[in-house]
Formats: sequence, C-alpha cells, structure tokens
Amino acid sequence: MSKIKPSKGAPYARIMGVGGYRPTRVVPNEVILETIDSSDEWIRSRSGITSRHWASPEETVAAMSIEASGKAIADAGITPEQIGGVIVATVSHFKQTPAIATEIADAIGAGKPAAFDISAGCAGFGYGLTLAKGMVVEGSAEYVLVIGVERLSDLTDLEDRATAFLFGDGAGAVVVGPAKEPMIGPTIWGSEGDKSDTIKQTVSWDAYRDGTVEKFPAITQEGQAVFRWAVFEMAKVAQQALDAAGITSAELDVFIPHQANMRIIDSMVKTLKLPDSVTVARDVETTGNTSAASIPLAMERLLATGQAKSGDTALVIGFGAGLVYAATVVTLP
Repeated sequence: MSKIKPSKGAPYARIMGVGGYRPTRVVPNEVILETIDSSDEWIRSRSGITSRHWASPEETVAAMSIEASGKAIADAGITPEQIGGVIVATVSHFKQTPAIATEIADAIGAGKPAAFDISAGCAGFGYGLTLAKGMVVEGSAEYVLVIGVERLSDLTDLEDRATAFLFGDGAGAVVVGPAKEPMIGPTIWGSEGDKSDTIKQTVSWDAYRDGTVEKFPAITQEGQAVFRWAVFEMAKVAQQALDAAGITSAELDVFIPHQANMRIIDSMVKTLKLPDSVTVARDVETTGNTSAASIPLAMERLLATGQAKSGDTALVIGFGAGLVYAATVVTLP
C-alpha cells in the first residue's frame, strides 16, 4: 500500500480573470502590399484581415506578457504573490534558455512559482490552460497564470505572398484558480505529426548559424492543406469537446476559435451548425493571426466590448503547427 498522502487540490478549476496587450503600431494591408504583389481586396477575401499590430523594439515578448498579466491578475482579484505557476505559450521567444516564464514571474512579483514555456504553436494557449487546470485540481498551485504571447513579425517573410499578410503580435493572459463546480471542461487535444510540414519554420537555426542559408528563418505554410484540415478535422474536434462537456450547440453562448483566418472561422461555424444566438469571435480582422495569443486576446475583447459576458459558456479551440490542436468548453470569467 502506498504511503503517499493524497493531493489536496480544488475539486474543479476556472478562469478567474483575463487580460490582453496589443502593440501600439497598427499595420494596415497597404503596408503589406509594399513588399508583395497583391491587393487589399485579395487579402480581405482570403483572410478577412484588414490590419494587424506589430511590436516595436520595446514591446518585447516579456514586456507584452507583463502588461497582459497585470490586467489578468487584477481582473481575477488576487495579488501577484498568490500566483503559484506561470505557463507561457510562445514560438517567438528567441532564447533557448532560460524560459521567458521565469523572467515574467519575477517581473510581476510572483515570488517563486513554477515557471516554464511550452511550444505548441497556435494550440499553445489550450495546452497551457489544460496544464493549469491540472495544477489547480492536483493541488500544486492555487492560482496559475497562463500566457499566450507572440512577436510573429520577427518570423514573417514580408516577400512571401502566402503568409506576409497573416501574422500579428500581442499577448493574452488568464488566471486559473479553484472552483466549486466544473467551469473548464475536458480537453480534446492531440497531434498529427504526419502533417507537420504543412506549417513550419523555413530553415533551422543551426542552418542559419552555419551559413547554409542567408535568409533569416520565417514561418511558412501550405495554405490549402491547412485550410482543409482546419475546417473539416477541427470541426470534429470542436464537436467532441462539446460532447465531452455535455453541452449542445444550442446551449453554447460563445465560440472562440483560434484567429487564423476568417474563412476558416466562418466555415467551422457552418459545419458545427451553430445557431445565430452564439457570439463568434472574429478578432482576426484587426489583430491578424497571433498564434498562441489569439484565443485569450479574442476572449478579452469580447468581454471588454460586451459581446460576451461573465458566466457565458464558451467553446475554445486552438490548432496549428505540428499539427496540434486543443479544444475545451469554459465558463467565461
């Protein structure tokens, strides 16, 4: 018989607060057209994007995360010292080590929490949320800060007609804490590594270091393959998340998919047969694709503008490079 005492965590977990940060510089499509042969009409029809935010040198991954985190902590009504875990989802922190989460934890005054980064592309926030839920329920932390942050402008090839217009910068954060009833549903997550080449970094860092290639690494993708996968396969995953939570589409209040592309979002809504009463996040129009930051940024904007309200039931799903995905149903803070 084991001598290990059982964990004393919370029975359930919930999102308690949310915060976001968008860089001050707004970049309209006209700026993108300076380096690619395209048109504003083509970009809008392909992606639904009219503008995006690009970070200045001062708006670092850490700086944007700190701003978003401060808002989330205040929204949750706790102090930084109560944070027992900091999880950062990003693919654009350019130091292999140490984890940027440790720097952020220190900067916000969180004391000595568990702090680590995860790399799960556009599904990173969903992965972090699931890990945070486990930490709260297991009892290793009472409150966990989950951050999705990207400076994808650093990884954008402005001469690549297929991707130059897609990406933006920003940070979104949530605080996950204890709950007396289920407020974060089961996560449906996974990967399809056989399709990993459909979204990838153009060249490895060591190839760039060794001079094998001269052009700085960037993100590239096979647009049509990604579109088909996202629309058909991710709609199935989203439905599985609804089923796992015991929620029907008629009971859903809000849908917050990864803000990859407006056509993907609209196609998923149609495939899932969501009723008109469901509020759908379409933050991609003025924020672009911010990868791991897109879901918390969209969540923050819906709540701030009154399009969604505290207590609403929301389906969130992230999907991207890997190919990886994560979907769950949550109660909005």
